[in-house]
Amino acid sequence: MAEVASVPAGYRLLLPSDWLQIPLRQGTTAEIERAVAAEVFARAPGDVPRDKLTPLRLEVERRLRAVVADAHRTNALEIYLPVRLAGERNLGASIVVSEARLPSRSAADGPDVVVTDPVEVAARLLSKTPGTGVDLSSGEVDGALAVRRDQVMAADPGRGAEMDSRRVDYLVSVPGEPGLWFMAAFSTIGGGDPRDDLAEALVEWFDALMATFRWSWA
Repeated sequence: MAEVASVPAGYRLLLPSDWLQIPLRQGTTAEIERAVAAEVFARAPGDVPRDKLTPLRLEVERRLRAVVADAHRTNALEIYLPVRLAGERNLGASIVVSEARLPSRSAADGPDVVVTDPVEVAARLLSKTPGTGVDLSSGEVDGALAVRRDQVMAADPGRGAEMDSRRVDYLVSVPGEPGLWFMAAFSTIGGGDPRDDLAEALVEWFDALMATFRWSWA
């Protein structure tokens, strides 16, 4: 990869119109939930009866509360959720975007040292022995080194995850910012089984989505 002197100002993804972006750095959790609920129900078709919207609103708010609270715990930057209010099945899926500096080398006589070389970080991630069913691979996303991780996560009711889920993470080195990594974490329950045909199709969709990822520059 060519050396990059400047740092990107952000990123772009070509998301379908029925996915909603939820920024997490603007307001409290309650304010975010209210703003998102208002946006979701502003999209409701005019012929949907109010008595059908009420339980749907409660379900959306429940899901939002769990997802936003979990994202705040991990210092996420934004969440993307699918929104359907026309009687179609709402996908149990989400994308959480965050950034992190990944310590990957333990000093012999001290704490972990942050490795700034993306190639070394990627090599160390890939060399770690994965757990059962974890798939690791590497490549590039818009010219930046990236590591892709695919695994099944066990249910965790304490964090709002009532069922096992399929999770695919993309860790992308940020150009011009040694040691900083962009992270996009896709999660889905599929049709109730994280390895079923729906889950596989959604993972393929997320991989295609990440192929549209582009850095944005000031």
